[in-house]
Amino acid sequence: MPATVGRRPGRLAPVHRVTSGIDRRTVVRVGIVAAVAYAAWLAIGLFGRPYNFFDMKIYHGAVVWWASGHELYEFIAPDTTLGFTYPPFAGLVMLPMAHLPVEAAGLVNAAASLAALAIVLAALLRPIVDRLAWPLWFSVAIAVPLAAAIEPARETLGYGQVNLLLFALIMADLVGLRWRSRRGTHATDDDGPLLRFIYSGAWAGAGIGLATAVKLTPALFIAYLMITRQWRVAATAVGTTIAVTVGTFGIVGAESRTYFGSVLWQTERVGAADMTPNQSLAGLLARLYDSIETPGLLWFAFAVLILALGLSRAGNAHADGDELTAFTLVGLTANVISPISWTHHLVWVIPAIIVLADAAVRRREASRGLAYRTGPAQPNGGLPGVNGLRPPIWYPTLTGLRHGVAALGLYLLFLISPIWPYEHQLPEVSHYQDGLFGALMENSLAVALIVLVAGLPWRPGAEPAFHADRMGRAVVAARR
Repeated sequence: MPATVGRRPGRLAPVHRVTSGIDRRTVVRVGIVAAVAYAAWLAIGLFGRPYNFFDMKIYHGAVVWWASGHELYEFIAPDTTLGFTYPPFAGLVMLPMAHLPVEAAGLVNAAASLAALAIVLAALLRPIVDRLAWPLWFSVAIAVPLAAAIEPARETLGYGQVNLLLFALIMADLVGLRWRSRRGTHATDDDGPLLRFIYSGAWAGAGIGLATAVKLTPALFIAYLMITRQWRVAATAVGTTIAVTVGTFGIVGAESRTYFGSVLWQTERVGAADMTPNQSLAGLLARLYDSIETPGLLWFAFAVLILALGLSRAGNAHADGDELTAFTLVGLTANVISPISWTHHLVWVIPAIIVLADAAVRRREASRGLAYRTGPAQPNGGLPGVNGLRPPIWYPTLTGLRHGVAALGLYLLFLISPIWPYEHQLPEVSHYQDGLFGALMENSLAVALIVLVAGLPWRPGAEPAFHADRMGRAVVAARR
């Protein structure tokens, strides 16, 4: 009988060996990632707006204008009244894109923003997925399209904004605080001085400083660092901001004097307070009063109250060992109290969703453990069930439900973004044109931000970012 009878053709053997070596779970996970990415793409098309790099065209036109010898802050985009509103350091950072077509500049910015989002999500999810024994790559691959589909991220990507890049700079300092609290335990004797410096976290604060030099609102993180007595990190942030700003003065002094002398105070350059995409407290109050301008005294009173509440809760979260929630509260507070917070500024809802989801899982895990260890005493002094333990009952399933529902509800709110069907513009159309329900929908994102500042839970001991001399309090809190 020929040797080949009863055997598969030899040319198919390599294919068989390859397919048999593939982990079926990996194939399923790749399929899930593809399905989630496709669903996110459909959601952006369904709930998003037409995107054509509108803001990037302004930035690109401004730096091209500047590179050709004109004054940076004199530029006005064609068919608009909008010009360059960032500090001159941001102009220097954006200057190289003057050599690219505007579409290419927008695509480069989108790619860099998505990469920054992926890195941030990997850093934020790493402690959670390690605890749950989930693959990091799979978790991040799902989280990136889900995060990119919601209002702040898709607006940032579609309009060519820089918010995800600034978000990554600030969250880099959170990673630096993690490493600093461990005194560089990631480093080995074989690592060079540069790697040892990086793993030491001594640079923590530089990201906040750079972000503040590009956009002033991250300065609230410096105030938070001072309140929580993280003096070295605060000094690094302040020093970075001053060094970059002074250095920019030395390079482009005329533009720096123009910006800090006049442009910074021209709030009308960015738009009217009552515009629907302005989901800050000032925008909320202007729309409630059906006015183009915000009632100043009322806004100041509520802004101070929310500032005190947000920083106080952030300080408590820090003291209880949850630095991620502390950073998130500071970012959300900055969104609320800023006179203008466009929807693409609201990237701090991304870590808020993560915190809520993790709080739900932690509470369910804790309740499951208690279900096995508690129960009415038995005549022999033991507990019901096998070996003194009882099987889990119904309540562990419900424990953490409100946090899980809050996480899902927050995600869906910013995915659907119900403000746009009820967008109005004074003086042509009143903000009450669609009644109280329409007014609520038009302000729904602003209301959600205020609720998060007041009620976002922290997770004691989940994210300690300070050294061992203060670790004891977090350990005690984690054992509660």
